[in-house]
Amino acid sequence: MKKTIVLLLSICYSVVSFAQTQIDSIQYLDEIELSDIKLKHNAAGFKVTVLNDSVLSKNQSSFTDLLRFNSNLYFKENGYGMVSSPSFRGTNASQTAVIWNGININSQLNGQTDFSTINTNNINQVVIRNGGGSVQYGSGAIGGSVHLNNNLNFSKHLKNDVKINYGSFETKNISLVTDYGQDKFAFNLGLNYIDSENDYKYLNSDQVNENGAFNNLSLNVNLGYFISEKDVIKLYHQSFIGDRDFSGTTTTPSKSKFEDINSRSMLEWVRTDHYYKSNFKVAYLKEYFEYYQNQDSDFFTFGQVNTFLVKHNFNYKISKRLSVTSILDYNTFKGEGSSFGNPDRSIFSATGLLQYNLNSNLNIGFNVRQDVNSDFKSPLLFSVDALIGVTEYYKIKINGSKNYRIPTFNDLFWQPGGNLDLVPESSYQIDLGHVLDFDWLHLQLNTYYIKSKNLIQWKPSNSGFWSPQNIAEAHSYGLELGIGVTKKINNHQLKLSSNYSYTVSENLETKKQLIYVPFHKANATIAYCFKRLSTYYQHLFNGSVFTTSDNLEGPFYSLESFNVSNFGVNYKVLQHSDHQIDLGLKVNNVFNKLYQNVAFRPMPNRNFNIQLHYKF
Repeated sequence: MKKTIVLLLSICYSVVSFAQTQIDSIQYLDEIELSDIKLKHNAAGFKVTVLNDSVLSKNQSSFTDLLRFNSNLYFKENGYGMVSSPSFRGTNASQTAVIWNGININSQLNGQTDFSTINTNNINQVVIRNGGGSVQYGSGAIGGSVHLNNNLNFSKHLKNDVKINYGSFETKNISLVTDYGQDKFAFNLGLNYIDSENDYKYLNSDQVNENGAFNNLSLNVNLGYFISEKDVIKLYHQSFIGDRDFSGTTTTPSKSKFEDINSRSMLEWVRTDHYYKSNFKVAYLKEYFEYYQNQDSDFFTFGQVNTFLVKHNFNYKISKRLSVTSILDYNTFKGEGSSFGNPDRSIFSATGLLQYNLNSNLNIGFNVRQDVNSDFKSPLLFSVDALIGVTEYYKIKINGSKNYRIPTFNDLFWQPGGNLDLVPESSYQIDLGHVLDFDWLHLQLNTYYIKSKNLIQWKPSNSGFWSPQNIAEAHSYGLELGIGVTKKINNHQLKLSSNYSYTVSENLETKKQLIYVPFHKANATIAYCFKRLSTYYQHLFNGSVFTTSDNLEGPFYSLESFNVSNFGVNYKVLQHSDHQIDLGLKVNNVFNKLYQNVAFRPMPNRNFNIQLHYKF
């Protein structure tokens, strides 16, 4: 596969450059220009955080690190470059929906998205939506959702962006983005390849991260064409080819390997009139993996799922104040695997959204959804939200919803251990937010409560195998605080962004905190720019977590809290209207701290990354 990747890169580009490193603070936008009209028009009462193109283009770290240092999300990561699982508000990864250009792309096998397989070099916006979203985005959107959007620019332009960086542990990364547009046609292409030996040293020991090498290639192609003044056809495609050696723990070595191929293709027809907007999507998604317990052996297990979906959104303006949206969605899933046979599933859903805007100070939304599932009887879902403008600078956001998650193919059919008697998880949640917005200061405080039942947990069964069961009820409550400050004086610019979250997530049967849910998590980024020079400092505090359901203290039952810092500097070597070259240096884990996100899986020691970034 490496020869194929090198050949593809050679054919596409023979240009060498490097990427800049400054990390901007989180951007809060009044209006989000997205192809996902539900996120734009039907989320007024929800906490929505936007990381736009300017932020993403300056990030050379992993997608996990981008969100870890710039949001309230908590991540479990089995070592750098390994499986990375997000957590919203004390929920787990399968209760977090990942939405690509308006469609849910969580795996039908385990219900999750591995954030190590997501590359943002050709993603224009990453949007983080806190709170229940099952009405609009289906199964799994209980704690929140992460949205990946490709936006097409139909103005006349041609932009090229080439990045290459080299870092510690023989890490190489090359990426290229080409963006072209005119009045009726727009096109962009993104290509990224990363390769790393990933053999970092385990601090305070003589061990290294053995069997941790990885490489992957990702390709994004998006285009759009106006076939009339009112109609535009868009095509989105994304492919990912990954090859990872799964590193072991500090106590157990590993020789395993994981290869995966994921592809997504979607055709979209958008028709816009004065009173309505129609959006019709047809998509085909494929996920495939091979797992080698011993990479020196030819034996492997495999799994794959083919997904076909048809989706139609119709938004109609009844008046200037009132609009309604209908969503009809049909999905079919066909699976095949060594450990779960040949399952299949079909789901039809009908959703109605009502949006009422009395004036600029009052926005109310009411949404309902009903699924017809070939495997389960699905509940009627609903959500209500409101945005209340108390003053010019102070707003209140409030929302409540019922959400759910259906069992995955692994939950039902995995052999040995699958459980055909499982029922869907369900939850109720309420969220209250306060927003203060001044010219130079943005402050947001959210408090929430989530009550869940029929949680699916894998536990040892009487037969000796692990098996999933609907055994737990849980609740989560807490608060999230976000601060953004921007000050500019002449050629000096200072930006500060910070997030803090307090989370209690308990099993109601045992009254114990759920595993891998920190009570406290905080991050802060401060960036300073002067003419061509920019520099930034990032800091992350992660509170202690329990690794067993008994909540016992000690090195074998919990992970200690940790602080991690990064520092970066960037200089514009060439700044011209048509050409720009930046040179950057980033130091990760500046103070060389030992820390773990998952028990017995240390994260990297102090490491460096140098890069150049060429725009033309």
